[in-house]
Order: sequence, then structure tokens, then C-alpha cells
Amino acid sequence: MVKPLNPNALKLFVELSRSLHFAKTAEAHHMSPSTLSRLIQRMEADLGCSLLERDNRSVSLTDAGKIFNQFAARQIQEWQQLKLSLLEKDANLSGQLRLYCSVTAAYSHLPPLLDRFRSVNPGVELILSTGDPADAITQLQKGLVEVSIAALPDKPTAAIVFKSLEQVPLRIIAPTVDCETRRQLQQAEIDWSGLAYIFPEHGPAKSRLKHWLSSQGVKQPRVYARVSGHEALVSMVALGLGVGMAPQVVIDNSPMQARVRVLHQGENIRPFELGVCALKKNEVNPIVAAFIATAEEVVFD
Repeated sequence: MVKPLNPNALKLFVELSRSLHFAKTAEAHHMSPSTLSRLIQRMEADLGCSLLERDNRSVSLTDAGKIFNQFAARQIQEWQQLKLSLLEKDANLSGQLRLYCSVTAAYSHLPPLLDRFRSVNPGVELILSTGDPADAITQLQKGLVEVSIAALPDKPTAAIVFKSLEQVPLRIIAPTVDCETRRQLQQAEIDWSGLAYIFPEHGPAKSRLKHWLSSQGVKQPRVYARVSGHEALVSMVALGLGVGMAPQVVIDNSPMQARVRVLHQGENIRPFELGVCALKKNEVNPIVAAFIATAEEVVFD
């Protein structure tokens, strides 16, 4: 008898079928490749057939794997629709939901989430606070908000529920205005150690910038300023005060966009995994559960 498969296991298989790469899929879900491999082996044992062809260099779907992939995708979609329909039946959902996100996220990612959520839950009052995205998890832990939009921490904790929205690439940016930094960057060979840098005060962006500078041979960067929030960082770079790193979405939506240029596309900089976060213990709150369900339904291009 085939055991029922939970939606998370089905999602893992669908993503593995898309990437055909155990290590990348496992990393995206914060597990080891061996754990993912054992999960697939249990699926195959329950189904009584092989779903994947594996060797040391490649992974491919078997004919049975292709059929199961289509089945899994349908089950995931039906599961999401079921959760939303059950939540929609609760027409009496009312109360407050406190949200936290960056200024940029408030108009780049929050609108479609709120449009969907409010259409289903008109009785819920939404209270929004904005600030440095590096503070988003702290806001949850201190009980100041129930939901945050934030980048996945470098060291995720099981106490936080994280629903991914999309990956946000990071870019190294420089000023276009006439300034010392621009003149230094016009040299035939850039002296990365001699440049001034605008650093985030804390958070995953700070560690990513330090790692990238280390790859350029800069062990002790010359820090001109430390700022809170990516929007402020872009502004500091635009004023000609140094080089910095910012998410592409912040650059695209900055009023200072014309005064900065992308110096490095960040191919070797790990992107942010942006998502909706809540404390796991708060999932029993029907308003929080409804917002998380909304995050699973909305698709960002």
C-alpha cells in the first residue's frame, strides 16, 4: 500500500525534477544532499519503482518519474487551493495583523500580497511598519509584529516559519557623479583596497559584502560609513561617498538610480531569498495562517 505523501515532500520532488541537482535543491531547503536522497529513496520504495536515474555526473527522470512529477505538481496546486478555500470560508476572520518590511518591499512585494489578503479577509486591520530589513527577524522575536518580509537569515532557526517569495540578486554599485571614488575606478587597474565603502550596519548583506571584498583581496576595507537600510546605502553611494552593495530591486526603485551604476553584477554573490516570515508558534493564529497561505499563492515574476 502506498503511503500518503505530505505536500512538502512533493514540493521537494518537483523542485528536484526541475533542477536535476541534489546539492542545489538540498541547499535551497536547508538540508543535506544525503537527507534529500533518503527522502527520494523512501518515495521510490513506497511507489515500488525508480523515479530518477542517477550517476556520479547527472540526474534524470525515469518515465515513472515524469508521470509522478505531473501528479505531484497537481497535488501541490490542489493542496494550496484547498487551504485558501478553507480560509475563505471563515468570513468572520477579524482583528489586527502587524507587518514589518523595508520601504522598498512595501511597494515592490507587499501590494500583491495585501491585495489578495484583503480581498479574502476584509475584516482584518493591517498595521504596517517599515525600516531596515536586517531588523525584520528581531521585530518578530520581540513580539512587535506578527509577520515580516525579510531575507532568509544565513543561519535559519526552526522557530521561524519562512515562505519564499523570490530570489533577489545583489549588485556592487558605484557613483556616477564626479568624485574621488569615480576617479579611482577609472584607473587601468582598480585598487580595491584603496576605495571607500558604504557598509550595512548588520544583517546578511554585511556578511555578503565582506565575503565579496575578501574574494577581491580586500581584507581590511576602508569603511566610510555604516548605514541602516538598503535605501540609505544607495543614497550614500549616489552622493559619491563610496562603493556599496544593494539588492537589484532597491536600485531599480531608488529615486537616486540615475546617480549610481552597477560596477559588478554579483555573479559570485549569493542572492537574497526573500520571503514572508512568522514565528512558528504563531501559526495557530488564524490571521497569521491566512497571510502565510496568501504568500504561498501569490507568484512573483
